[in-house]
Amino acid sequence: MLLIVCCSILALELNLHTLISIFTRMKGQKNILIKFGVKVRDIRKEKGLSQEQLSFKANLHRTYIGMIERAERNISLVNIEKIANALEIDIDYLLKF
Repeated sequence: MLLIVCCSILALELNLHTLISIFTRMKGQKNILIKFGVKVRDIRKEKGLSQEQLSFKANLHRTYIGMIERAERNISLVNIEKIANALEIDIDYLLKF
């Protein structure tokens, strides 16, 4: 019985460690999504574009632009290029935070 309890406690500790590790990585990933979204929003507003106008120019859905700006989507490189082209800026400028 004691062995079962000890094994269960060890399994819980390993699972907790795994969950903490996953959460830490997700937090780091979320941070870059937030920075990217803020950058897109700032440039879009500087250019006087609505989300709808940007989405039309980038050939992306309007709600997708909003989700990017709110860091709700992990954007692909292809879509980063579309947004950079629609904003008439270099990709490297868009990725400098």
